[in-house]
Amino acid sequence: MTLNVRRGFHEPAEKPRRFYKAVTVEPGPEGFEIRLDARTVRTPKGGKLALPTRALAEQVAEEWARQGEMIELAEMHVMRLANTALEAVPAAREATADQVAQYAGSDLVCYYAEDPAALVERQARAWEPLLEWSAAELGLSFHRVSGIIHREQPPETLAAVRELALGLDDFRLAGLAFGSALYGSTVLALAVLKGRLAAEAAFDLCRIDEGFQEEKWGIDAEAAERTERLRGEAAMLGRWFEGLDAD
Repeated sequence: MTLNVRRGFHEPAEKPRRFYKAVTVEPGPEGFEIRLDARTVRTPKGGKLALPTRALAEQVAEEWARQGEMIELAEMHVMRLANTALEAVPAAREATADQVAQYAGSDLVCYYAEDPAALVERQARAWEPLLEWSAAELGLSFHRVSGIIHREQPPETLAAVRELALGLDDFRLAGLAFGSALYGSTVLALAVLKGRLAAEAAFDLCRIDEGFQEEKWGIDAEAAERTERLRGEAAMLGRWFEGLDAD
């Protein structure tokens, strides 16, 4: 399994002390590398952290440059997703594609509320255009469900999702898998990957039910903090795909 949480990263228990002053991006034989003073950043398994575009490498470099006295690994989302793309995905492409297909099999945007009518209408306005887009542009047809009882999606749709995922390079596949878990929706993650939706807009669409409840009952401070953290991860995902598409 490429990612081990449904929505967002785990926070590491230990925080190493900052040991460098300057952060630079340099071209290397395998891609763009990040240098901490004279040291090349390494992956957890010891390989060079080499990114396919300078824009993506600059995002990682910015995370290293922002660190204070202690290195906050929990805030280095691009770095950690890059490690996933470089080390976890290549060894588990089939399993990662299976994960993406599993989220499609219970995709959040296919499960409409039974009531109240105002919520159902809000979900339909937001989600139906995306389901129509996925059918027209990607050839992915999904069953709509009213209520929370699981309904199997068409096997040919899930097979097509899997093949689409396997057709991506490791960096885009890592992003798609992360987005599917973050949103609880492969449709939303695909819409971000394909440029159909901005990443933060997709995050709002995966929270329609929660937002509706917050309007009715108010916002809990702890829940609000978690929402903002996840929104930040969605924003990172948008920058990730933009960085991959940059020249």
